[in-house]
Amino acid sequence: MPDNLIEEKTVSWLIEAGEPWTQYLVERDLISKVSDDRELSRKRQLILKDPVVRTLLSKALTWDGDTVLKRHNDAAHPLYAISTLADFGLTVEDPGVEELVGQILSHQSAEGAFQSLANYPTTFGGSGKDEWLWAACDAPTLLYALQAFGLNDKVVIEKALLHLLGLGKENGWQCACDSALGKFRGPGRKDDPCPIANVLALKAISLAPKYQDHPVVEAGIEMLLKHWQFRTEKKYYLFGIGTDFKKIKYPYVWYDILHVIEVLSKYRVVHKDPRFNEMLAVLFDQEDDEGRYTAGSMYRSWKGWSFADKKIPSPWLTFLVARIRQRLVTSLTPKLNSQEIGRGC
Repeated sequence: MPDNLIEEKTVSWLIEAGEPWTQYLVERDLISKVSDDRELSRKRQLILKDPVVRTLLSKALTWDGDTVLKRHNDAAHPLYAISTLADFGLTVEDPGVEELVGQILSHQSAEGAFQSLANYPTTFGGSGKDEWLWAACDAPTLLYALQAFGLNDKVVIEKALLHLLGLGKENGWQCACDSALGKFRGPGRKDDPCPIANVLALKAISLAPKYQDHPVVEAGIEMLLKHWQFRTEKKYYLFGIGTDFKKIKYPYVWYDILHVIEVLSKYRVVHKDPRFNEMLAVLFDQEDDEGRYTAGSMYRSWKGWSFADKKIPSPWLTFLVARIRQRLVTSLTPKLNSQEIGRGC
């Protein structure tokens, strides 16, 4: 474990907190306590024995049913149960995940994007009917999940990645959607980039190393950094950067500081960027005296999870920030105190 990354008492707290998904990823990603693949697999399987995760998987498996996506920031939709299971480190080898993967793969558009059952009202250019469609603010989440589940070498994944890269413009990703929706687009200027589309696209592509230096990726990264730089002046597609943006929130559903930093931190090119370090400072300032993090905002549909409690420190949120720090410490120098990151280094 890198020096000064996270105190031993915090590591112990994370492991003993009773969250098997947190314990598994702390051991896999932070302290490398478990190196044997079989032992890692066994510990991962313990996640699915947890009743709340089993309920989450059951909800994810309703994605292929009659649950319609009517707004893309609906944290209660199965789409975000899927992405959260991927965040927890589950793979296609785990019970139930293979079935979930099969559902998603059965809904790939001819263009390459993965579709969701959605309903776009006629007042916004849709048909008003339930249809399998894709948009730049949902398809990348499914692509991310499939890769995280372990499907990186599949032809269908390559097709989806190339389609996603092809959607990019000189200023990053703009609002884009299924050809069946005609000229539909979100509530913004036609040529403006869409912040959440850039976050989700970059998250999916972060799991495909060979494309991380693609010009479109560079444009998407710059779009997010520039939005932060001019946060008091710019608002794209109703996405602003204000008080709510700076509150720690999970699951990764929409445009907020933890989601943006989680994605950008996967790209080494940003680690020394002063704009990124300003964002880090805002995040790290929310650490308490024990080195723990508490949700500043929550999705009511996730009430009961530690990351959706604004009064008590969350092991999962604390782990997520610690892992971000590890990426940065490893990237910059193993001797750099992680407290210095985010302070103009």
